[in-house]
Amino acid sequence: MLKRTLFFAYGSLSYMIFLGTFLYAVCFIGNFGVPRTLDGAAVGPLWAGFAFDAGLLALFAVQHSVMARKWFKEWWTRAVPRPLERSTYVLFSSLALILLFWQWRPLGGAVWSVENPAGRLVLRALFAFGWGLVLLSTFLINHFDLFGLRQVWLYLLGRPYTALRFATPGPYRLVRHPLYVGWFFAFWMTPTMTLAHLLFSVATTAYILLAIQFEERDLVREHGEAYESYRRSVPMLVPFARRRGSAPASGAGNVKEESKGYLLGEKG
Repeated sequence: MLKRTLFFAYGSLSYMIFLGTFLYAVCFIGNFGVPRTLDGAAVGPLWAGFAFDAGLLALFAVQHSVMARKWFKEWWTRAVPRPLERSTYVLFSSLALILLFWQWRPLGGAVWSVENPAGRLVLRALFAFGWGLVLLSTFLINHFDLFGLRQVWLYLLGRPYTALRFATPGPYRLVRHPLYVGWFFAFWMTPTMTLAHLLFSVATTAYILLAIQFEERDLVREHGEAYESYRRSVPMLVPFARRRGSAPASGAGNVKEESKGYLLGEKG
């Protein structure tokens, strides 16, 4: 029982660290409420700051993607107990983001700046909508499984872990990756786009588009024809981008989005 309790405590602590990281990310990207944000005056030469920030983004992308792959999980769980695998992924992803927040170097400059009060309000509202969609999407695909709490809770109770079944709740009937759509709004909807913000937005967008390819390959492998049919009938990111050939598959459980980073959505 002590082992189960310690596992649950570890999973809970990892989740709390994630939660703090998530809330800080809202302020960091939105440029308010925290001492260090995405935007600001340049620190040192532009090329040096650009290279340093790009390195931080690359470090997060590698950690976030590699640890989510099946081959890594099979190797990783030889050392890490399987009930802790997801919580450990969440913890490492949080630490990678904390490092990025801590060491980020603003680049100064402005690519665009919307001065009209109504325009700024609209962009801020879309920014908030993006974060809301991200959070909603995590609950639709089982928030507590995504962040490792379900795994350690079942282990605490002595129950075996059961994988989530395929389904298409809510916005998953409009696009296959609503969580990613939410991230796009959160990253791009800003009244003032600085050079650092543009670097962050372009890099994370490129990462997401690449991650989708790996994720959908994993989902086809896991769900077979059910996901193939869903992929044929529902657009990837833009609602109503093409005519649906058939209604998407449904049932108990949720789509397991293999990024979706925990923070970008990737299932580990």
